[in-house]
Amino acid sequence: MEASAGLVAGSHNRNELVVIRRDGEPGPKPMNQQNGQVCQICGDDVGLNPDGEPFVACNECAFPICRDCYEYERREGTQNCPQCKTRFKRLKGCARVPGDEEEDGVDDLENEFNWTDKHDSQYVAESMLHAHMSYGRGADFDGVPQPFQPIPNVPLLTNGQMVDDIPPEQHALVPSFMGGGGKRIHPLPYADPNLPVQPRSMDPSKDLAAYGYGSVAWKERMESWKQKQERMHQMRNDGGGNDDGDDADLPLMDEARQPLSRKIPLPSSQINPYRMIIIIRLVVLGFFFHYRVMHPVPDAFALWLISVICEIWFAMSWILDQFPKWFPIERETYLDRLTLRFDKEGQPSQLAPVDFFVSTVDPLKEPPLVTANTVLSILAVDYPVDKVSCYVSDDGAAMLTFEALSETSEFAKKWVPFCKRYSIEPRAPEWYFQQKIDYLRDKVAPNFVRERRAMKREYEEFKVRINALVAKAQKVPEEGWTMQDGTPWPGNNVRDHPGMIQVFLGQSGGHDVEGNELPRLVYVSREKRPGYNHHKKAGAMNALVRVSAVLTNAPYMLNLDCDHYINNSKAIKEAMCFMMDPLLGKKVCYVQFPQRFDGIDRHDRYANRNVVFFDINMKGLDGIQGPIYVGTGCVFRRQALYGYDAPKTKKPPSRTCNCWPKWCICCCCFGNRKTKKKTKTSKPKFEKIKKLFKKKENQAPAYALGEIDEAAPGAENEKASIVNQQKLEKKFGQSSVFVASTLLENGGTLKSASPASLLKEAIHVISCGYEDKTDWGKDIGWIYGSVTEDILTGFKMHCHGWRSIYCIPKRAAFKGSAPLNLSDRLHQVLRWALGSIEIFFSNHCPLWYGYGGGLKFLERFSYINSIVYPWTSIPLLAYCTLPAICLLTGKFITPELNNVASLWFMSLFICIFATGILEMRWSGVGIDDWWRNEQFWVIGGVSSHLFAVFQGLLKVIAGIDTSFTVTSKGGDDEEFSELYTFKWTTLLIPPTTLLLLNFIGVVAGVSNAINNGYESWGPLFGKLFFAFWVIVHLYPFLKGLVGRQNRTPTIVIVWSILLASIFSLLWVRIDPFLAKNDGPLLEECGLDCN
Repeated sequence: MEASAGLVAGSHNRNELVVIRRDGEPGPKPMNQQNGQVCQICGDDVGLNPDGEPFVACNECAFPICRDCYEYERREGTQNCPQCKTRFKRLKGCARVPGDEEEDGVDDLENEFNWTDKHDSQYVAESMLHAHMSYGRGADFDGVPQPFQPIPNVPLLTNGQMVDDIPPEQHALVPSFMGGGGKRIHPLPYADPNLPVQPRSMDPSKDLAAYGYGSVAWKERMESWKQKQERMHQMRNDGGGNDDGDDADLPLMDEARQPLSRKIPLPSSQINPYRMIIIIRLVVLGFFFHYRVMHPVPDAFALWLISVICEIWFAMSWILDQFPKWFPIERETYLDRLTLRFDKEGQPSQLAPVDFFVSTVDPLKEPPLVTANTVLSILAVDYPVDKVSCYVSDDGAAMLTFEALSETSEFAKKWVPFCKRYSIEPRAPEWYFQQKIDYLRDKVAPNFVRERRAMKREYEEFKVRINALVAKAQKVPEEGWTMQDGTPWPGNNVRDHPGMIQVFLGQSGGHDVEGNELPRLVYVSREKRPGYNHHKKAGAMNALVRVSAVLTNAPYMLNLDCDHYINNSKAIKEAMCFMMDPLLGKKVCYVQFPQRFDGIDRHDRYANRNVVFFDINMKGLDGIQGPIYVGTGCVFRRQALYGYDAPKTKKPPSRTCNCWPKWCICCCCFGNRKTKKKTKTSKPKFEKIKKLFKKKENQAPAYALGEIDEAAPGAENEKASIVNQQKLEKKFGQSSVFVASTLLENGGTLKSASPASLLKEAIHVISCGYEDKTDWGKDIGWIYGSVTEDILTGFKMHCHGWRSIYCIPKRAAFKGSAPLNLSDRLHQVLRWALGSIEIFFSNHCPLWYGYGGGLKFLERFSYINSIVYPWTSIPLLAYCTLPAICLLTGKFITPELNNVASLWFMSLFICIFATGILEMRWSGVGIDDWWRNEQFWVIGGVSSHLFAVFQGLLKVIAGIDTSFTVTSKGGDDEEFSELYTFKWTTLLIPPTTLLLLNFIGVVAGVSNAINNGYESWGPLFGKLFFAFWVIVHLYPFLKGLVGRQNRTPTIVIVWSILLASIFSLLWVRIDPFLAKNDGPLLEECGLDCN
């Protein structure tokens, strides 16, 4: 997969394939080879000595140090080599320091540092350079064999075998090579079998480590081993010397074999009172509803009945939301153990490859600079570069996105090495340079300030180039966009264009300014044709799944929205602590991270952070079967997305009792035989395929399944049931390469296939008709049928028996942007609620789908709650209207309360507050976040959720797909200016009407009480409390409606006043401002009608 292969566009159905190269790029760019060593202290070039040869400071081990560091170490330091601890000798031209050995009339080391062969000197330099550049990598550059080789002919102290983790070059016996007839001593990273091993003379007064015998690593390992043995011996003595199996309870002494994560249950002092108050609240609810149902209000029966129905619905919603939080847990990861096990220093990394997915549609609504920052944070992630591949899905086929990504790939060559050199956090440049913190904290390199200023200047120039592209894209030419070489842009017609793939950074062209390899960066735009249903974001994600399977096929995938950047460069390793755990990882389908946001006002007026959901609800689900998938910031197991069942846990053998009758044991055994036989016949196909395809990790699959069938033993008899090519292609699509990749649990690609053939196959799998008559969107990949495809996708995985993990690192893993103004926030909530309504009417509704699978009961509660909550808007709207009606009519929803009824009402209120307080206690959520969540639950319920219900009903029943338009009114240029930007939308009418009704009701109620005397003030307080409860919950909406300068649109005021007036006139017609009299008093009129 070459980075300079050009833009590959084509259509599989039309048999078209075109390669368009960018201007000035005729072919692959060769890697710039470095020809100098790097100082291991300051990072500068080592340089040359006065004779033009590489400068060598230590003639014992040739540790690469520049002349400045050498002189500083002799003058101010320990005067010893950092590697072999041998004292530095004075070189030619250097000043003497105390302790220098007197030379025999010779003030230089010329004869000692000569090489007879210039080629050998260059060979040694390149070998040492490669050893430095390939640190921690598992593959050579561009496939060229490098001179770095193991030492085959040197007898090590371990008889030629590795001792655990010690590499050969750190063993106790590492001889040096003396080349030719010269006297220059240089440790070559290879051994020539034709040359004899020269013995070295040793000074008995020196430490053996100075000659390489007994290295520091060996010494430290021996000391650590001795300490462990002493601790184990001490523990055995403290335990009384019991030898009856107590050794199994000793702590694991090998750090690398300990668990990579652990589950932290909440303290019993926090969780037990919380569970007790839930039970008490259930009991109080029972007595409360018993009173409400048994004591109707005759003169306000309709109001009483509506209120009771609403309260019963609220209680059911509370149960669905509360009980999935019964087992909240927290988790802790151990990155050091992950490093010891899979990413050991000096050895090829064994961490699993990860494919990153970034999705974008319209560059005018999703700015290219935001997408560029997300891509840059991915390319600079703290993970082995050969294990990272970034795929950007452009579902709008915009040339602006393509050119912006090209600029991003060039800037990444400077940004990525800067981030890794100085451990920058976060690694999205826009947010890094905006931080209002001391950026010099923990920075000790003297040139950091200079390089940071230079990098900030580079980024500002990069922003100017991106802004120029955006300004150019505002006006589309009549003939459409053209590329630099004059070729028309294939995506000029957004709804009718071929599939496009461009590899910007790849194995042969992706290197930074320092020559280090960069992660892969691939641009993907799937084919679109009229008459096809492309399934929006879910279809784009499935296209990325197939493209990545053909090109890289990493076993794990991470998807991010274009506005969510990586805030914690170690977030992927946090996820790998769960995914690669040998005990837990096999059953984990995905690791979900919480969503955190930047740029939100301090008060979080519209609950954009969703703290209650991410820090309370998700922790509760993690204790059951795992959190739900929220659409971004999630690491997936590829095999789980392919619709396979989770591996079954082996049950321990059952025990039998000898006291049972023999006939009973026979019946039990017969039943077990039948069960075992049935299990054997119904064994999942994936398990059988795995037995047939037992391969090493990342081994290339066969190109065609037919060849696999012929090579398998007994393939003639089991071909139809084990590996049926037609069935697999019917399930996954007509691509033999992709189907073969699905059979590899640990990932891997076709090593024998050429990049051109893989790109052609990748164009095939993103064609618009590839998913026809397959299981894509039904059982495989992102599930279709709802705009909230994330809920459906996670639900299907949990139904297959998988579990998910909720990971909350100390530093937020990802951060994104959230809508600030009220209208955008309501439309976001509308989209989520509409997706839940679509799932409610689909075949995958949790109310009736997935029974008999692997979905746990309380987990199903949470999914039911996620699709039922929009329906709460109807009783909520009615309940918020009741206070105004009660104040206008003088009636109430409850009769006059006695002492027992007052007790149940007070107990219910106390339980509600106690539940919230205890939740805040164990979760760490602040009271302000909890209260904002309660307020926006009412605001969204009477606006977005209500419209979602009616829109969903119109879509399901009548097939009408309605949409709401939003037009901007403008905003200020200061911080949080968008918070005060007002956009007209019909979603604002219901809550505005509710506010006006309750305000009018309060005025009418107080006026009526003044008119009727002090006796009517007692019943008025309950009604006023009810009305103020609604007004307080809608207060953030009122504040956003008014804005900073009372700029509420006239249309909102007109509609709201009109509706409020209708209700008010209706009340005046029914119950005017008059004292209630049954008829005229005879004593007053003086007339006797009889």
